[in-house]
Amino acid sequence: MNPFFFIILFALIIEYVVGLVADLLNLKSLRPELPPGLQGVYQPEDYAKSQEYIRTNTRFDFVTSAFSLAVLLSFWFAGGFNYPDQIIRSWGFVPILNGLFYIGILLAGYSLITLPFGIYDTFVIEQRFGFNRTTPRTFLMDHIKNLGLAALLGGALLSGVLALFQYAGYHAWIYCWIAFIVFSLILEYVAPTWIMPLFNKFSPLRPGELKEAILNYARSVDFPVKSVFVMDGSKRSTKSNAFFTGFGRNKRIALFDTLIEKHTVPELIAVLAHEIGHHKKKHILQDTIINILHAGLLFFLLSIFLGSPGLYDAFYMEQSSIYSGILFFGLLYTPLEMVISVAMHLLSRKNEYEADRFAADTTQHPQELVEALKKLHTGNLSNLTPHPFYVFLNYSHPSLLQRVRAILRYEA
Repeated sequence: MNPFFFIILFALIIEYVVGLVADLLNLKSLRPELPPGLQGVYQPEDYAKSQEYIRTNTRFDFVTSAFSLAVLLSFWFAGGFNYPDQIIRSWGFVPILNGLFYIGILLAGYSLITLPFGIYDTFVIEQRFGFNRTTPRTFLMDHIKNLGLAALLGGALLSGVLALFQYAGYHAWIYCWIAFIVFSLILEYVAPTWIMPLFNKFSPLRPGELKEAILNYARSVDFPVKSVFVMDGSKRSTKSNAFFTGFGRNKRIALFDTLIEKHTVPELIAVLAHEIGHHKKKHILQDTIINILHAGLLFFLLSIFLGSPGLYDAFYMEQSSIYSGILFFGLLYTPLEMVISVAMHLLSRKNEYEADRFAADTTQHPQELVEALKKLHTGNLSNLTPHPFYVFLNYSHPSLLQRVRAILRYEA
């Protein structure tokens, strides 16, 4: 009996079953009537549409998650992880190149067989509910750019990790951790100006009432705003959002053009205040530190299990290697990753409440934040009655009803 085999198999099945139960409970929590406190948020026909959107997406998730698990288990039990390894080894390359080819081929193959689901989601489901504005050309170019970035950036990081574990000895995990920290910080710094513009156009907000209101608010909370950008989110979807990214000179606040179209100036200031609240409350720094610590734990545990013959035997490998060990450890790590994910969601929801509180206090117009949140949720056909277990497992933000109640308590 191979304990690694049963641990990984059990973890994958439990992850699937827990997700399935959460989805079923979420569907069961749908109600034909609006919850108390949110009456008037939706028109009756729009509320019915939002619930059908949730049902459609949940059924689609049933199919995609079952398909992904079936593909993984079939490939595993058929010895599929060993076969490409033997072919790549026969090419005679050095171990690092073998690893790049091995992981690259497996990821490319998985991306290819799941591509039809992405096409269906974008051009059937999102189209049906009036969200999709992605053209086939944009969809194709997005995938090409993503593959290119994965090969360039992911390949560089993977090469470094493979080389360090191959040659750096006992302390390789520490060197990998340091390299990952440096790589992540550089990536976060350059992403707003080099990477994100590959996918979307970011235009400085034009002078006018909105810009003046933003600058006045920023001065009132001592937040240095050099520029606020408008992102052409409408290029792909009618859904709207706002976000804060980067740090140092490259930090920026971006508002979707669809957000600006749907909201009043006071509502947009409330949304912006929420994003600034994350910065002022050190949430972004907090997330960075947690991600760094998480990476350290990951590399430490990886260094322990890479030398375990049973891990490779569990996947019917004829020969062990660092690159296949990294892949298999990722599957072994599934139970701990689930726990960490739930804890991170819990912390994120707490931070969202704090950012809401900051926005309500500093704008002194909490009702504008409430109205902005209601428009965001209705515009995106969000679920107004998610099941608590589904929220616990998946939500990085509290439900709309929870946020509205909390904001109104601040007002009182």
